[in-house]
Amino acid sequence: MHIALIGAGRIGRLHARILAATPGVDELIVADLATDLAATVAAETAAQPMASGSHRAAVSAASSIDAAMDAAEAIVIAAATDAHGTLIRAAVGRGKPTFCEKPLAADLAETLEIAALVEASGVPFQLGFQRRFDPAYREARRLVESGELGTLYTIRLAGHDPAPPHEAYIPVSGGLFRDFSIHDFDVLRWLTGTEVEEVYAVGSVRGFPVFAKYNDVDTAVATLRCVDGTLAVLTVARHDPLGYDIRTELFGSKDSVSVGLGPQTPMRSLEPGVPPPAGPAWPNFLVRFESAYVAEFAEFVRVARRETTTPCTARDGVAALLIAEAATRSRLEGRPVRLSEFAS
Repeated sequence: MHIALIGAGRIGRLHARILAATPGVDELIVADLATDLAATVAAETAAQPMASGSHRAAVSAASSIDAAMDAAEAIVIAAATDAHGTLIRAAVGRGKPTFCEKPLAADLAETLEIAALVEASGVPFQLGFQRRFDPAYREARRLVESGELGTLYTIRLAGHDPAPPHEAYIPVSGGLFRDFSIHDFDVLRWLTGTEVEEVYAVGSVRGFPVFAKYNDVDTAVATLRCVDGTLAVLTVARHDPLGYDIRTELFGSKDSVSVGLGPQTPMRSLEPGVPPPAGPAWPNFLVRFESAYVAEFAEFVRVARRETTTPCTARDGVAALLIAEAATRSRLEGRPVRLSEFAS
């Protein structure tokens, strides 16, 4: 299979390395509006050392995004958020299986439009919610589905980034909940197998005044109620000096489990005699979820070949964004917000 990778930025560079090593990918064509960047990433990827007997696709750079899309059999979009809608339309319009990093689009109206377009096209499509492919998250879902956790009482989610983004990113990010927490909102739906019906969120600027300039926050908490009665609490922060802290804790009538708790968790216990985590702490999401990205793209190859149906649909993207929209409105208006307030 010949795959076009659109976008050669930070996550595009990671995706290039993983896609080139994915079985079933024979050629990877890298494209970016900055053609020199695409050429650099293609050359770096082709030059990566390869273990004996391992796979690597041929890697090249395209002269343009259109040229890459025309030459490929499937398309992976890892460009900036504001380009997602346009690129999905172009890929689906060519009838080519498409993978896109979250989100579908920059706002709810366009997200709904893109989801409808994808569904009407019948083109295989996968959205980039990589946590669904992480081994620990998958085991947590199995425990819920099998009934081994019993009645699910509450879920605690933590999303703490090691450092805030640069200022130029803040006004185009969509805000803390839409940008950062959307993975937590998706994984909450996926783990529980149910939908969120109401959100109450508060936030503040605790360490970085630049966020107030754009009516955003660097620290927030949200409580969420699912339609089956399950309750969830999310803490989210733009700064954790110890590293990248992503955890999910599930408390049930038969068992309690945690995802993200281990030797690389940037958290230490103050109980006497308990040693600190062995470390090193996860520095960022690229390291924490690399194995999940590997599994995610292996699955996309199967989706693109029409061997299986997509595990992450465009409609999943709509559902997660609706929760983020409710959390954002709740923070701004200081009240609980029901998802039924939004057209979906």
